[in-house]
Amino acid sequence: MTKKETVSFKKYLKWFWGIILGGFTIILVLFLYTAWDPFNVLPSFEELENPQTNLATEVISIDGKTIGKYATENRTPIHFRELPDNLVNALVATEDERFYEHSGIDFRGTARAVLKPGSGGASTITQQLAKNLFTKQRSSNKIKRVLQKMKEWVVATKLEKQYTKQEIIAMYLNTQGFLFNASGIRSAARIYFGKEAKDLDLQESAILVAMLKNPRQYNPNREVSKKKSLQRRNVVFAQMFKNGFLSEKEKDSLQKLPLKINYTPENHNEGYATYFRGHLQKVMRSWVKTHPKPNGEEYDIFRDGLKIYVTLDSRMQQYAEEAVTEHMQNLQHYFFKEQKRNRTAPFYDIEKSDIDRILERAKKNSDRYKRLKQAGKSSKYIDEVFKKKTAMKVFSYKGDLDTIMSPLDSIKYYKYFLRSGLLSIEPQTGHIKAWVGGVNYKHFKYDAVEQQKRQVGSTFKPFVYATAINQLKMSPCDEFPNVHYTIPKGKYGIPEEWMPDNSNNKYGGMLTLKAGLAGSVNTMSARLVDKVTPENVVRLAKSAGIESDIPANPSIALGAVELSLIEMVSAYATFANKGLRVSPMIITRIEDKNGTVLEEFTPQTQEVLSEESAYVVLNLLEGVTESGSGVRLRTSHTSGGKAVTGFPYYFKNPIAGKTGTTQNQSDGWFMGIVPNLATGVWTGGEDRSTHFAGITKGQGATMSLPSWALFMRKCYADTSLNISMEEFEKPENLSIRVDCGELADADKNKEKDNQIIEEDTDF
Repeated sequence: MTKKETVSFKKYLKWFWGIILGGFTIILVLFLYTAWDPFNVLPSFEELENPQTNLATEVISIDGKTIGKYATENRTPIHFRELPDNLVNALVATEDERFYEHSGIDFRGTARAVLKPGSGGASTITQQLAKNLFTKQRSSNKIKRVLQKMKEWVVATKLEKQYTKQEIIAMYLNTQGFLFNASGIRSAARIYFGKEAKDLDLQESAILVAMLKNPRQYNPNREVSKKKSLQRRNVVFAQMFKNGFLSEKEKDSLQKLPLKINYTPENHNEGYATYFRGHLQKVMRSWVKTHPKPNGEEYDIFRDGLKIYVTLDSRMQQYAEEAVTEHMQNLQHYFFKEQKRNRTAPFYDIEKSDIDRILERAKKNSDRYKRLKQAGKSSKYIDEVFKKKTAMKVFSYKGDLDTIMSPLDSIKYYKYFLRSGLLSIEPQTGHIKAWVGGVNYKHFKYDAVEQQKRQVGSTFKPFVYATAINQLKMSPCDEFPNVHYTIPKGKYGIPEEWMPDNSNNKYGGMLTLKAGLAGSVNTMSARLVDKVTPENVVRLAKSAGIESDIPANPSIALGAVELSLIEMVSAYATFANKGLRVSPMIITRIEDKNGTVLEEFTPQTQEVLSEESAYVVLNLLEGVTESGSGVRLRTSHTSGGKAVTGFPYYFKNPIAGKTGTTQNQSDGWFMGIVPNLATGVWTGGEDRSTHFAGITKGQGATMSLPSWALFMRKCYADTSLNISMEEFEKPENLSIRVDCGELADADKNKEKDNQIIEEDTDF
């Protein structure tokens, strides 16, 4: 080599080392500059200790299941101990092979990424956690992006000093987004596989780890990305084999498996207890206003990660929803069939002008109308929008249907659907165990349990009988003539005399109180309300928990009063709790995100009637299911010595119950009680003019009793629930006679029709 060549080589060598050292110097200066943090861009020690992430508020059932969440991000953090080993192994093998060796920055990986672009990402799990926690948005500016990367390095080293490796893994998985309202690993496990994270198997863990690279591109729930999801899952298996977590045989076997998923969405419209969660949200919005944080701020139920422990039992809630859906789907089939012959379907008894008014009112109550009105659109424009056909999804019991119809047509379409609600309360505690406000919360938001009030029909009669028993010590065996009973004009302020008819127009002979209630005989109810006065009936009903206005009018004896389902079930529960009312409860306690109890709830109690009177009322109500309109709950029923079919539920245990049917079959009710559970069901159309044409399908025993029966059968089949099949506890020294022998007259007359028909509330 010549002298000139030697000088030239040294010159190039100096340049080479100058570039290398200069580059490292610049990186070091940037790193130190970022660490010095002159512009306060790095998180403080306190922020590292308490990273600010949006945490979902959990609704937790009495049996420990999360039945819903309130969230801007559906995120509920979990601890490392709740992560299965296969998930942790898949994560480390795929995302950060040297995770347990480095201190936040993998310099080997970084060098490889610089020298060999496309060989893999250089970010460690700790760096990705730093980015998730403290980098809100990736900058498109290269210089800013370099500064962001430096910041992630510094934060990563701080995180490694502050937390254990296990804590970092848990925090990382808790902060990841998985699409479809799944924020964090726990939500992802529940939404994509319907289980808790600790229960994930190896394949499920691999699918979720595969999504970390790009949740949209490798999402198993998107048709366009399922193939990529499968391929990426197999890469995870390959990485686990490479890092010694799987044998080659295991890897090959796993890679041959088809992609699996059990998509279980979690949002305000789907999942279990949707109507209950809607009601609970209103309760919590009120609660936070009177229970501030220690610093005086108001809790945010969508961000602060509260835990609300509720009285609902997740198993009973599931059974209740299944029962209502099963029965209503069947009932709706008959209703659709009937409407084919109805000229004014789905309405009866009204003129075209009335139908137009109903549809116009529904239009103005719709969200679409309110949005257009708020946008300042004219009435003419809004009418055109409602008449224009458009693509939409509409409800059906077989799943949402894609169709094309005008918004006005969709309003009428939904009028065809009957609605129903079910509520179940444990009488001794007041705990609400199941709450079904309708058949589908997404399409039918109005809650039939708490929001709605409808005429209750004969289900109100037990309060008349209870008043007579408690006030006059009357016995179920006391007899009265089955004849018209008249209350004269002016008495109790009524404008004209009141003399109700029996629904079957049958009179004559003597009836016991038990036969009168079993047969829902109107003349008996009229006689009793006059004996005790309407004011005393109202007083007892109010003390039992009914808060709505009840007119002190004799017609309440036949159910001429509009009440909510929750009021009725709560009041009926008093009979099962020996006359002691326990106010309904939906929350047992509320905790903050750290598990600190913010409030514990206890029920309020009030004595309504004596234990003896409550037992006698239950005895009367048992007669309804033994030979009255609730007899289809039983194993068999005979008429004229022949078995009557159509009573398929086969309950043999004591059941106190009452059906109710209002005028024109607009409302069908059934209230059923066993010793430790009171359950009520209402069924009817959204409008009172939407109903069955006849009593056979339109009575409470057909519209609502089956949902109760299906629900109870499911509850009894689950022996872990311990739903009682025992007799109601008889008070010691019972002074009122309850053993009346065979029921007569009323039920025998009804049996002649070979079907059970109860009275309407015709006034």
